[in-house]
Amino acid sequence: MSRFDYRSASLRLASVAIVLGGWEYAGRLPVSEAFPSLSATLAAAWEMVRNGSMIQAIGITIVPMIIGVTISALAGVLLGLATGLSRRVEWLGIPLFLVLQAAPLAALIPMLVLAYGVGLTTKVLVVCIMAIPVIVLNSYKAVRHTPASLLEMSHSFLGSRRQTIFKVILPAASPVIFAGLRLGTAAGFVGAILAELLISPTGIGDLITYHQSIAEYPEMYAAIVAVILLSALFLELLDRLEVTLFRPERRAV
Repeated sequence: MSRFDYRSASLRLASVAIVLGGWEYAGRLPVSEAFPSLSATLAAAWEMVRNGSMIQAIGITIVPMIIGVTISALAGVLLGLATGLSRRVEWLGIPLFLVLQAAPLAALIPMLVLAYGVGLTTKVLVVCIMAIPVIVLNSYKAVRHTPASLLEMSHSFLGSRRQTIFKVILPAASPVIFAGLRLGTAAGFVGAILAELLISPTGIGDLITYHQSIAEYPEMYAAIVAVILLSALFLELLDRLEVTLFRPERRAV
């Protein structure tokens, strides 16, 4: 590992330590009765893992999350590529996704409940409508900003349309596409929790609502932290996938 990498890792660890230390200090003051210390939250999290409530809730939450993010990633990247490669598809699709990105999509949840009930289908749809616009727009911009020099090089070597897309455009666009996937995944997690809070009290959303209602704030924060850690794990997996598929220069680091 290079000197720069050691410094980067040290700064990351320092930033995490500062945040956690500030949390513990603020909880012990206390800033608010509804703001527990980090140690109390960790103790509550361990107890919830031990009695199985946390594991069960994560298992319920993660099913629509995985289905929704998978659908969003596949559909979002394909639509983004289509809009980036075709002017006609761009004119038809981009205005719609711009509106969806700007719209308060949480307001659509009651309509989805009326149409599809309170089951898995509605939760998956909520994840999708939160994630897809972000992924589509980032993929579209990534394709459109492919360096002209790379496209000219492909044409000069008589590369076919297929070869240009898979060997030039996709590798060049992959950093922005995966940035969109990370943002879409984060939005999908927000959608999954919103669905559990607004549609039916299940999973992590149920833990948050229940412990808030009976003023067990360490347990409530433990559930929130579990969602954050789960989201961070998904984002790390996406980063590893990007390195494996499109960023070989980072594998040796």
